[in-house]
Amino acid sequence: MEKKQPKVIVFSTPTCSFCNAAKRYFREKQIRFIDVDVSRDQRAARDMQRKTGQTGVPVILINNRPIVGFDKPKINRALGIA
Repeated sequence: MEKKQPKVIVFSTPTCSFCNAAKRYFREKQIRFIDVDVSRDQRAARDMQRKTGQTGVPVILINNRPIVGFDKPKINRALGIA
């Protein structure tokens, strides 16, 4: 039986290199994610700040658990992958 994929949301901006690295990593691992461009979506930016207290990107939500920055060990733990 296949494990259900966690819900992954990446709050990012197009010019953020860590954001792009995180998205590339999810694509390599074939993890579906929703990309939210907070530079274009002010409501999403406020939402991200309210949920996490963070104003910088990337902020990655995995099953609603925030991970600040492209922290591969934390991401892997949250996804249950090695």
